[in-house]
Amino acid sequence: MPTEVQGVIARSKDAPVELTTIVVPDPGPGEVVVDVQACGVCHTDLHYRQGGINDEFPFLLGHEAAGVVSEVGEGVTEVEVGDYVVLNWRAVCGQCRACRRGRPWYCFDTHNARQKMTLTDGTELTPALGIGAFAEKTLVAQGQCTKVDRGAAPEVAGLLGCGVMAGIGAAINTGGVTRGDTVAVFGCGGVGDAAVLGARLAGASTIIGVDIDDRKLRVAEGIGATHTVNSHQTDPVAAIQELTGGFGVDVAIEAVGRPETYRQAFYARDLAGTVVLVGVPTPDMEITLPLLDVFGRGGALKSSWYGDCLPSRDFPMLIGLHVQGRIDLSAFVTEKIGIGDVETAFDKMHAGDVLRSVVMIEGARA
Repeated sequence: MPTEVQGVIARSKDAPVELTTIVVPDPGPGEVVVDVQACGVCHTDLHYRQGGINDEFPFLLGHEAAGVVSEVGEGVTEVEVGDYVVLNWRAVCGQCRACRRGRPWYCFDTHNARQKMTLTDGTELTPALGIGAFAEKTLVAQGQCTKVDRGAAPEVAGLLGCGVMAGIGAAINTGGVTRGDTVAVFGCGGVGDAAVLGARLAGASTIIGVDIDDRKLRVAEGIGATHTVNSHQTDPVAAIQELTGGFGVDVAIEAVGRPETYRQAFYARDLAGTVVLVGVPTPDMEITLPLLDVFGRGGALKSSWYGDCLPSRDFPMLIGLHVQGRIDLSAFVTEKIGIGDVETAFDKMHAGDVLRSVVMIEGARA
């Protein structure tokens, strides 16, 4: 029968979030109920609260989550009760033209659970990115669950569900960074630092972190940046060219989502270099570039959605590297908080004080 649990909702635009009782239905065909153990506080959740995604309030926030499958619906074959899983917001269909061409990371028909979670008065909730994991339990489609090694703590594993995967994938999957490449990452927040880690993992020889906050630049150095540039104090394009023999980088990753930083990334790359946009712009933003410069520099201008990842492939691989001690995903966890502390976590995010605050759901292991 349906279960009542505690969850964090955004009831209306810019209103403080609320911890309230939500109703999770029994899983239907192809659906799964997950006992959430931990969920990261992502900037996308704040965008939902601010009405920057859509106006389908109230939202059940949270999407960077790990937990344990507690119930499965009819026809579920990909996971079973007791599996330790990371949740993802792009459950591929396997049937669209992208999937049939062997490119499921571009799936054009990703899906979520068909049923809605609700408030106790029956008001339907819109789960953030189809997940809604600032809650003790959540209902998702089976394809949104990826089984991973239990050796990774939930506060670490869950971050692959969005920001960390987006950054690592922007470097490796979208940018195609490989051994000996030079890379610049514009914006050293959680996604940008994950791109730094991805570039290091791929064997880049030079990794340049660019930000206006020296605190963030120091963190980027700890994760793998070989050089840093404070773009508030120095022209980043000139500095990057100086660090690369006057040429610019092979791959420039923009992890801010602003026209001015995209322009810097565009001009900071070498001839035939690649620009990757992984920062999320707002609908009003526009950029103008001389078409001759676009033509004359060659290379590629790409956008990276979720790091062009395939969760079933990438999540277990990255968790395995973490468990083996080859990468340290725990470096992205700044603090662990309670489910009632999400609004305070948003404030810390605004101030640039955290890479990730992670909500620990009561009953999750430490």
